[in-house]
Amino acid sequence: MLIFDYLSSSPTAFIITSLILGLMVGSFLNVVIYRLPVMLQKEWRSQCEEFMELSDPSPEVDKKFNLATPASTCPHCEHKIRPWENIPVLSYLFLRGKCSQCKQHIALRYPIIELACGLMTAFIAWHFGFGWLALFAMILTWSLISLAVIDFDTQLLPDVITLPVLWLGLLININGSFVSLEDSVIGATVGYLSLWSIYQIHHLLTGKEGMGYGDFKLLALLGAWLGWQSLLMIVLLSSLVGAIVGISLILVMGRDRQVPIPFGPYLAAAGWISLVWGPQLIQSYMGLTGLNV
Repeated sequence: MLIFDYLSSSPTAFIITSLILGLMVGSFLNVVIYRLPVMLQKEWRSQCEEFMELSDPSPEVDKKFNLATPASTCPHCEHKIRPWENIPVLSYLFLRGKCSQCKQHIALRYPIIELACGLMTAFIAWHFGFGWLALFAMILTWSLISLAVIDFDTQLLPDVITLPVLWLGLLININGSFVSLEDSVIGATVGYLSLWSIYQIHHLLTGKEGMGYGDFKLLALLGAWLGWQSLLMIVLLSSLVGAIVGISLILVMGRDRQVPIPFGPYLAAAGWISLVWGPQLIQSYMGLTGLNV
């Protein structure tokens, strides 16, 4: 098609198109980030009520609620968001961060997620160039953004995102898109079992849960996409950043040490860094340790 020929021959056009696409996807991710946990909670409640054979289920369960229904509204006055009020970033700036009806402030996180998604998508387009590899990297980027923010908000890493993206990583590496299929399968297996083993040892020694099963699956996902060679770097990066942020929250903001800190956002950030700069980071690490690659 002419448009694909044009994008393949014009890196600038491809990057700009990717930026616009990323902004639009970011707007949709805001919906996913808010609604998917609510959908899961409704589903869990419905399953519990069915298991307990309750004749009068909760009214919240009967209300239709998914990624498309009901239409987006203002959380303060329930004003239905019109199409021109839902243009990524621009609508927020035009409305000055306020609802057009009740003038209550709109959370700044919405345009931040849209802008972050747009810029990261454009960067992927610049880094990988036009082709299937860039599309695959964009899908992984969007998945990691949604998982990171959902985990930050709710300490949940939904299987409905994690598992399909994990399997997709294995499928796209059949032809060695990012790593060989062998490295991909080993990466998924080692990624899951490594954190699972740490969890079991920690639980045995302390009687407490150090992390959730969603973290195991997320690292397995990253291993499936990026291979087993990237796992150590991802764990080191995520642990370092997590430790710095956690200590800062305790010392600066007085956060209760007993309140768990989600690990998923740090795994997702380290995974994206490894997606883009993984080989260079591994090469640098090997150089610092004096090992041959």
